[in-house]
Amino acid sequence: MGEKKIDENILQQLNKLEEKYEAMGQDLSSYLDGLLYSDYLTYWDYIHLDTLLSLQSPRTAIPDEKIFILYHQVTELYFRMILNEMEQATFTDPIDEELFQKRLKRINRYLDHLIDSFDVMTDGMDQDQFLAFRMALLPASGFQSAQYRKLEILSTDFKNLLNLEKREELKNVNEIPELYESLYWKAGATELATGKKTLTLKQFESKYGKEFIELGENVKECNLLQKYKDHYEGNEDIISEMKKLDQKANVDWPLQHLKSATRYLQRDPEVIKASGGTNWQKYLPPRRQRIIFYPELWTQEEMQEWGQKFKRVLSSTHA
Repeated sequence: MGEKKIDENILQQLNKLEEKYEAMGQDLSSYLDGLLYSDYLTYWDYIHLDTLLSLQSPRTAIPDEKIFILYHQVTELYFRMILNEMEQATFTDPIDEELFQKRLKRINRYLDHLIDSFDVMTDGMDQDQFLAFRMALLPASGFQSAQYRKLEILSTDFKNLLNLEKREELKNVNEIPELYESLYWKAGATELATGKKTLTLKQFESKYGKEFIELGENVKECNLLQKYKDHYEGNEDIISEMKKLDQKANVDWPLQHLKSATRYLQRDPEVIKASGGTNWQKYLPPRRQRIIFYPELWTQEEMQEWGQKFKRVLSSTHA
């Protein structure tokens, strides 16, 4: 039998591979030997499916706790996808308008999925089961989602994330560590009775505080707001997507949390302990926080009415 002729395309690919490995001081033939003996890739190995499905470790024997864990894990994966888009948009420069807009659309699509999915938390668990297992999880709280805080930091300037009561006082402050001390979400993790930091907040700051400050420093001049000001100001398509992001992240998403918390925690005053003692009634309503990533894009009237629809959400919850 004659020798089999090697396809010209394969020869070209081998030449490219040889150039690649030579540039790294590596021998292509050694890598080809490894390829001969390696196994074919499978779907379950590629996404580590067995590991993924083993990552639910309930603290109680109550069945709906597994739903609670799974939903929060899914949420964190969506946050990871959002951050992937945000990181590429902020740390890549220059980035053309079309690609920047495309990344914003992807972010908004992921947020839509998250907002729509929150019915799993609102209606997907038995209330008695939730209240029973939730007390076993203290002081852990979804409040401690570092990825969501990174989403906020990548979206806008630190000054737009300040506690409403501190904004006038700190309007001339530009140092990230000083601004960090007055970020709005800290007020949501204070004890109702004493006003002191809850253990939930102390744990969170201990683990991630330095990381948040460092990220704030790194994106001070390249977060999404700064990117808009530097490169895309006045682009109506980009403005539309940024306003959607603002609305989804700072009104629609917290309103879903408020709806869920009201259903599970509001009826019995003692049940408030299930939130780790956090001040969720004041922390969750958007109208109280008035967090707006892109105030330059909204009218004064729109900002004054920010999150006002929360009353209708609560009314529908109690219906």
